[in-house]
Amino acid sequence: MVSPGVTLQQFLAEQQSQDQREISEVLTQIAAASKIISHEITRSALANLSGLTGEVNVHGEAVKKLDRFTNSVLVQMMEESRLVGSIASEEMEEVLRVPGDSSGRSYSVLLDPLDGSSNADINGIVGTIFSIRPFQEGGDDPGSHQALLRKGSEQLAAEYIMYGPSTVLVFSAGEGVHGFTLDPNENEYIYSHPDIRMPDRGSTYAINHGNRTHWSSSTEKLVEHFSQQDESTHRPYSQRWVGSLTADFHRILLEGGLYLYPEDKKQPQGKLRLLYECAPLAFITRQAGGRASTGREQILDIIPAQLHQRVPLIIGSRDDVETAEGFYR
Repeated sequence: MVSPGVTLQQFLAEQQSQDQREISEVLTQIAAASKIISHEITRSALANLSGLTGEVNVHGEAVKKLDRFTNSVLVQMMEESRLVGSIASEEMEEVLRVPGDSSGRSYSVLLDPLDGSSNADINGIVGTIFSIRPFQEGGDDPGSHQALLRKGSEQLAAEYIMYGPSTVLVFSAGEGVHGFTLDPNENEYIYSHPDIRMPDRGSTYAINHGNRTHWSSSTEKLVEHFSQQDESTHRPYSQRWVGSLTADFHRILLEGGLYLYPEDKKQPQGKLRLLYECAPLAFITRQAGGRASTGREQILDIIPAQLHQRVPLIIGSRDDVETAEGFYR
């Protein structure tokens, strides 16, 4: 058991097994990139990184300057690791095959470079989400992505970084969930949240009430259920909504509860991306003792049909998610 207070590098050196040593190197590269991003986010208004680029991404969304900056930093660091063979990003239409000899490249990385970017220009919380998977050759086409269309249960590791009042890095490589806080004085991640376990039941739920006119009857009934008074089940739950998946999920990981971005009349397939957001957070959730579902099937069991596929997401404490699933089945 590694004690709190050690650095991320010390933790990885002590905790990771021999066959995870290369994953540790990739995690170290991600951490190094996140330090650069954290620094620039704190001064984005002074560094001409606020506002829009004038471009539109593959999803038809306006691209913010910080979206482009964070994506470029993360891609560069993954390329320099010499262990990553392909990179897929929410900000890139196709998979990037890292140039050069692929021998020795063990991993593919999928990422949401700046989750919650609508918060960036108002000094709100934003984040980065990562998924690490085995690298498999995808054919001669540089944009081939078929090798990445695999179940979330096949992930080797998942991670998120939350840029808020402090910068927090949380990851799992299949052996528990561990959290680190960036010490700005030393520019080092320090082990601050050992062996995170999600409570079986919480007292809050997170959902965007601005979509209420588009909700299905199942979602309406579910929200009504958690809003009702019932002391035996500790209801009503308080409603929380930051507008950044990373921030809303981090609260629930530590305190328990329920996060919902369900299907609705406006977005019948859901809004969040399976490969970049839902699957990595589901991997962390399972390791922490929680549950992640669309309402009808487990997130980690879904075989993607498309690189940028969207799905509904219900994630959080085991008992709360099981309750929610009952409204959708």
